Amino acid sequence: MREGILRQLQADLKASFETPKCRKCGCLRDVLIAMQQATDHLMGEDADALRMDIASFLNGLEITEYACLGCDPCPPAIAENHIFEMAGGVIRLPMVRPSPCAFTPRPVGRWPVVAGEYRVLDRQGTIAVSTLASADLPGKLAELRPKGLAIVGKLETENIGVDKVVKNVVTNPYLQILIVAGQESKGHQSGQALLALMENGVDEQQRIIGARGKRPFLRNVTPKEIERFRQQVKLVDLIGCDDAERLAAEVEARACVHPSSYRVAPLQEAPMPSRFRIQVQPSRHPLRLDKAGYFVIIPRPEDKRLIVEHYDYQDRLQHVLEGEDARSLCAAIIELGLVTQLDHAAYLGRELMRAELCLRLGLPFVQDGA
Repeated sequence: MREGILRQLQADLKASFETPKCRKCGCLRDVLIAMQQATDHLMGEDADALRMDIASFLNGLEITEYACLGCDPCPPAIAENHIFEMAGGVIRLPMVRPSPCAFTPRPVGRWPVVAGEYRVLDRQGTIAVSTLASADLPGKLAELRPKGLAIVGKLETENIGVDKVVKNVVTNPYLQILIVAGQESKGHQSGQALLALMENGVDEQQRIIGARGKRPFLRNVTPKEIERFRQQVKLVDLIGCDDAERLAAEVEARACVHPSSYRVAPLQEAPMPSRFRIQVQPSRHPLRLDKAGYFVIIPRPEDKRLIVEHYDYQDRLQHVLEGEDARSLCAAIIELGLVTQLDHAAYLGRELMRAELCLRLGLPFVQDGA
């Protein structure tokens, strides 16, 4: 009986070690150390073989990159559970300390995963703040640097803007609180859309139930991401508040109540559908829409790059292009056939050059209407 238990534990630990992500995880390291201590007093060939495997696995672990990823199932936890479930009355084992499941994970890759006009202060913070149409408020709040603030940015649309909020939240498991403040975006009512999303979710067409904006359809996130968003964060309604100092105090108070710790497994999905979107509004001429779609230009100061998003007229993201200068981005857009009108191409070239200059000079960039 005892030999069967040890062989099962040996098989469980081997399965854990052969899982690539486990070799970088603190969960497996903790379980191996615990089992090494727990079986130290056991005698016999099976016990000796198990201890040799444990030593080999410990020696073969990679540099720990995360204490725990919240995997379901967790192979090391299965091994630990098996030994306690089967050993009762057969093998006397000392109490083994549980592997830590509360931790501060490292977001995978670059975060935020989708570009936007955000101020990122602490990627391990638990609080996100949306200032809706109050464009100056993110900068004022960022200057105060309240403890616990991960990210702050405006939110002006009830569709694409909400898409980005959802995507950036669910790809950072630190985030637990979303404060919605600032002045409401007229017509779009993006703040009310967020409140409705949290309260009601979406219908089969991914229309936010109860949203009063013009087009509250979420086209660039999945139902799974939407539900994770609703479960992961608590939404705090401070719509109408433009007081940066009050918001800073609110952030710090809630950060103390919700310390940085792991609550849910990080949702690791593709950052955005690999399709393009571009917005074009001809200047001094009657509006003529390019049938290929429209573009949104976003400078990214942290790595001196320009982001160009291409959308169709149902606000679905079609492509995302990244580049260091306007010239290379213009060439790529033309080669991909994403413009079909000369006035659109001229507008886009002008705006990309403006965005590049603003990026180089450290100036704010506001995309011009056409």
